[in-house]
Amino acid sequence: MPGATPEATPSQTIGPFFHDALLDRDLSELAAPDHPGTVRISGGVYDGAGEAVTDAMVEVWQADPAGRFDSAGFTGFGRSGTRDGEFAFVTLKPGPAPGERPGEVQAPHLSVSIFARGLLDRVVTRIYFPDEEARNASDPVLSAIEDARLRETLVAKRSEDGLRFDVHLQGPDQTAFFGFRW
Repeated sequence: MPGATPEATPSQTIGPFFHDALLDRDLSELAAPDHPGTVRISGGVYDGAGEAVTDAMVEVWQADPAGRFDSAGFTGFGRSGTRDGEFAFVTLKPGPAPGERPGEVQAPHLSVSIFARGLLDRVVTRIYFPDEEARNASDPVLSAIEDARLRETLVAKRSEDGLRFDVHLQGPDQTAFFGFRW
C-alpha cells in the first residue's frame, strides 16, 4: 500500500554456531602443559551488563618464544569456547615480534579474536604480559592508545594459576578493541 509505514519485524540472528561447528576439537593447548616454560592464560567474556557470555569463542594467534610466526612445531593458534563463561589457553610466552615498519619491534603479545552472539563480526584485541613493562611501553600498538585505562585493559593480570585476561564487550570496563584489516 503506497505511503503506508512498514511494520517492524523481528530482528534476525545468525548464530551462534561456534560450539557446534567450530569447537569440535580442543585447541586450547598450544603447548603441552608439561612443556617447560608454559603459561596458562584464562579469563572470561562479559557483556555490557557484566554477565558472562556462555557461548562465545575466543581465538588466539601468537609468535613462538623466538618471535617467529608459524614456526616448526608451534602453530601459534588456539581456540576456546566459553560454555561456563570462561576460556583458557596453555601456551608458550611469545617473544618480541617484528612490527609493520622496518626495525619496529612489538612487545610479546597474543592477538585475540572474540566471536559472540550479537556480533556480526569478531572483535579483535591483544593480550600483553605484565612482566614486560619496558617492552610494553615501547610497543607501537599499545603505546598508540592514549587512554591509560583502555591501554591497561590489554595487559593480563597475574593469577594463582598463571595469567588472567577478562574481555568486556561493552560498558565502563570495556576492553580496547582494534579495527581489523586483511
